[in-house]
Amino acid sequence: MIRTMLRVRARPGAGQRVRSAWRTAAAQIGALPGNLRRELFLDANDPHTFVLATEWADDDALRDYENGPVAARLAAALRDGCEPAAADDHRVMRDEPDGDPTLLVDVEVTVPADRLAEFHRGHAEVTARMAGVPGYLREELLREPDSDVHHIFAEWRCAAEFHRWVANPAHAREEAGPIAPFLLDFRRRLFHPTTRPGVDRAASTGRETDVHTTTDVLIVGAGPTGLTAAVELARRGIDCRVVERSVAPPGQADKAIGVHCRTMEIWAEQGIVREAMDAGSWLTGNMVFVNGTQTHRMSWELPGLPYAHLGLPQYETERILTERLATLGVRPQRGAELTGFTQGSDGVLATLTLADGSIRTVRAQYLIGADGAHSRVRDLLGLTFSGGLGRFPQLFMLADVDVNWDMPDGHLLRFLHETDGQMDGMLVCVPLRGEGRYRIATLAPPRFFAQTGGRDAPPGFSEELAEPTLDDVQAALTRLAPPGTRAANLRWSSVFRISHGIVDRYGHGRVFVAGDAAHLHPPAGGQGMNTGIQDAWNLAWKVALAVRGIAAPGLLDSYEAERRPEGEEIVGRAVRMAFTDELDRADLERQFLQEMSMLLSYADSPLVGECVTDPDGLRAGPRPGDRAPDLGGLRRQGVGHPLRLRDLTAGPRHTLLLYADASADPVAVAAVPGLCADVRALTRGEVDAYLLVSPDAEVPGLPAPPVVVDAGGEFRTGYGVTGTALYLIRPDGHVGFRSQPIDADALRKNLHLVFGGAR
Repeated sequence: MIRTMLRVRARPGAGQRVRSAWRTAAAQIGALPGNLRRELFLDANDPHTFVLATEWADDDALRDYENGPVAARLAAALRDGCEPAAADDHRVMRDEPDGDPTLLVDVEVTVPADRLAEFHRGHAEVTARMAGVPGYLREELLREPDSDVHHIFAEWRCAAEFHRWVANPAHAREEAGPIAPFLLDFRRRLFHPTTRPGVDRAASTGRETDVHTTTDVLIVGAGPTGLTAAVELARRGIDCRVVERSVAPPGQADKAIGVHCRTMEIWAEQGIVREAMDAGSWLTGNMVFVNGTQTHRMSWELPGLPYAHLGLPQYETERILTERLATLGVRPQRGAELTGFTQGSDGVLATLTLADGSIRTVRAQYLIGADGAHSRVRDLLGLTFSGGLGRFPQLFMLADVDVNWDMPDGHLLRFLHETDGQMDGMLVCVPLRGEGRYRIATLAPPRFFAQTGGRDAPPGFSEELAEPTLDDVQAALTRLAPPGTRAANLRWSSVFRISHGIVDRYGHGRVFVAGDAAHLHPPAGGQGMNTGIQDAWNLAWKVALAVRGIAAPGLLDSYEAERRPEGEEIVGRAVRMAFTDELDRADLERQFLQEMSMLLSYADSPLVGECVTDPDGLRAGPRPGDRAPDLGGLRRQGVGHPLRLRDLTAGPRHTLLLYADASADPVAVAAVPGLCADVRALTRGEVDAYLLVSPDAEVPGLPAPPVVVDAGGEFRTGYGVTGTALYLIRPDGHVGFRSQPIDADALRKNLHLVFGGAR
């Protein structure tokens, strides 16, 4: 369904002429095919302003009306009696999203005549209160002529922010309270602006009339990295737009398979971990064979891990993330290729070329390049690979096949062949969901290199080369796998070339790169996709604060400071592992935890810190920059089951965990409410706080923060706390600051590193 709203202002004395012209036109419009509704509204605050609304079944019906005689006669009748229309006076909208994330909300209420003055006073107060609500843009009050029915027509930056506001019961009291009595019986309809040719909305300033769309953050690339960034921004109420050059999503397992434990934790936070587990299969261990002899076998089902290693094809990962993003009101725009951008002190102006060849421009505050190994954003920024882009001389082939052999389920299998100590054959088999189904990677037969004519084959997947056959796969299995191994049911295959390197910078100004746009490495360990997701996880919460104007000046610089050293380490490790049976057999468990990103730390970040008076204080706990481990055994009044620490720290904000046991200074505990109030004021409410107390402590009767009992002593043990202490947990789950005892001044100084823009 399509709705149009035309706002006209009658000249003095011409109000009745406008009404008469509309009555005549409305009768004629109602007889047109596809017309669903026609209405006349008055601006409740300006009796000379009218809004003419029509609703249509589809584009064809609206187009026939606009190009027909009824619309022409109405325009002629209004021309002499109305002032010239402005660009924003004509709105076209749909009941389904159509590219523009803006949401238009029509709330219909009935206001008795004897309470009209009360309603208008209340609405004026509500409008003033709503000005501070994230995502709320503006609204107008309309009424149906000669009726008690009023319409509050509000515009929101995106659907996610509107639904987040509606979902909070407190909003009825905090913002809508003055008109709450009139909202006991109302009707609400939701619309989205449409971008039909000829009615695209221009930018907000006259010098930018060529801008087709504005958004807070433009994300280039709809792979796992870009989708993760979009989900995190949308969860925080930030308007974002995702564009992707490919017209259709991938439909085959031609990329990453392994999902690391840390990524699973991120997905639990994003609300998609169940969908991932349902679609994937567990990778339970690995085995390595050299010249046919097993050199080691390791179980990956280690105690204490929150999740095991999941096998999930990347196209499934992208499907799950895309569906999650849709619940937040954002859908990637496919067939849109970034062809250029310029940036200034106030934003980025990007040019897109659509699949039909048309050109669109997008203005954004920030741009994130998550557009893969052949990143256009990276090229346009002039980023180079430190030390050059390395390339393995060999060509490799991938295949999705069924393998018939006697090997344990769920194990990643590596078969290497060495001659005189040099590796001259390798076969990696990763189990996929399905009986006997594997993704295999091995050296491509020599004929593929010959097909290049001796020239250097390009990196990545080579569409110009023929696809490997089942016989090619079988030849590799015959040479390297156990005798008698047979392959069948080849679903897909390709030849690829491995490149490796990392860019010299992770961004410039208001433009950043993440994922394969920032670093390339061999597939050993499955690091590519998981590292990209970690990049986005680190960057998005910082960009969100910057969009809202409360980020410290150096906050966005910390993205490169924290993620580039990790990228360097991962690229180097992956290159070293590519042709070895194992890096460190003496400590396989630690190596596995490192591969799963469970040991990732930002200890050298300029954002993190601590204040510990006793050198042994907090020694047993996570260090500043470390991942904050989850634990259980917490009790909160009114909750009939024990809580986990993640139940407190989950969400898009920082979490302040204060601790007190029986030995705590009562004065220090009594100061906790004041400290929490200061912290919330300093950060504009971006920090949630809890007081964790030991079971033997006297629970203080404080109005805030909420008190949680460390009933099992797991927090005391896992975080090494005694007396009084605090841990500040960042939105990405890493420790930002810690102190023992509680040091309020040191905490405030650390918060200024993040929230320097908040006042």
